[in-house]
Amino acid sequence: MTQRGRATRPTGPAGRPRRSDGPRGAERSGAPRGDLNARRNRLREVIEPVVAAAGYDLEDLSVSRAGRRHVVRVIVDADGGINLDAVADVSRAVSAALDAAEESGGDIVAGEYQLEVSSPGVDRPLTLPRHWRRNVGRLVKVTVRGDAGDRQLTGRITAADDERVELETDAGPVAHPYAELGPGRVQVEFSRLDDLADEDLGDDTDTDDDEDLEDEER
Repeated sequence: MTQRGRATRPTGPAGRPRRSDGPRGAERSGAPRGDLNARRNRLREVIEPVVAAAGYDLEDLSVSRAGRRHVVRVIVDADGGINLDAVADVSRAVSAALDAAEESGGDIVAGEYQLEVSSPGVDRPLTLPRHWRRNVGRLVKVTVRGDAGDRQLTGRITAADDERVELETDAGPVAHPYAELGPGRVQVEFSRLDDLADEDLGDDTDTDDDEDLEDEER
């Protein structure tokens, strides 16, 4: 079974978090939302090609505040999952790319920041065809949209392609195009916990307890 987990590493010269001389510009009064979106877009421009070149998908990118520093969280995945060694390799490559981008183009994240790279936890919603494909065999709950209204459906994913997903339900097999489905949620089955023992069930839980994360900026 593929092991999932998190590799966390600060960025900056000699592996230290990068520091500024103090708050500046928008940092003093809180950056406007437009600036935050621009910052996240700039990060994506730097990070996504690095992740893709390593053979993985960039599933999510977020910036949050932890005291006076920022935390840049990068979530990556691939068919068959991504193990701890691969996560560490991606973390080093992304860190080097951010350092190079800052040296050539100035600050991407104002002030001190830390980079965290992880794989998705089972609690992340299934929103794209590749998410459903990578969870074949798992039990999911999903909202099905219809002319008569929305309804909840629980079933085990038996197949998924670019157009639709097939589920085995208590009433029998069904198939739905993704346009009819809301985000899917993987259901943790206690009878199968041994099969999940090597997986990280809570990648979104912070492992650095010296500072509380606040003011999530997504």
